[in-house]
Amino acid sequence: MKQLLLDIRNCQECKVHLEPNPVLTAHPESKIVLIGQAPGLKVHQTGIPWDDKSGDNLRHWMGIDKETFYNPEQIALMPMGFCYPGKGKSGDLPPRKECAPLWHDKLLSEMKNVKLTILVGQYAQAHYLGESRKSNLTETVKFFKEYLPDYFVLPHPSPRNNIWQAKNLWFAEEVLPRLKKIVWQTLEQ
Repeated sequence: MKQLLLDIRNCQECKVHLEPNPVLTAHPESKIVLIGQAPGLKVHQTGIPWDDKSGDNLRHWMGIDKETFYNPEQIALMPMGFCYPGKGKSGDLPPRKECAPLWHDKLLSEMKNVKLTILVGQYAQAHYLGESRKSNLTETVKFFKEYLPDYFVLPHPSPRNNIWQAKNLWFAEEVLPRLKKIVWQTLEQ
């Protein structure tokens, strides 16, 4: 695993498209794998996954503190694209498509203790759920129970999604309590 992480952190596959700075954490004993989109600019600069408002929201949703979240023996943080993809017209660009096929299977094969995979956002859900995902992210998250116990699906925790949460009150009432319970049960195993 150490060599694999070193290889990923030294990856230059997308150098012609962006400034490489792969951001992730993983450990052979990780119990939870959290698969998100791609680092934002702040995370790109700090090199710490989910080191922004989105990360604060995600930790709150999961009901865990930073110490637990950043303990790779507990939680692996693995984005679809390991590097900041750059700015687009309405926010960050989508994650680069090279990363997941190049690295995900190798990483997951090194983590033999994974009990829960959390898919954050449409890119992770499209990749891992394929045809089983619903017509849109809202419907996929609404029917989150269909993907358990293999996957727990979530929207992106960006503050920009506060409007979505206000329109979908069932998310805080039904999904988040179940997420917290499953996360704690998994970490206690």
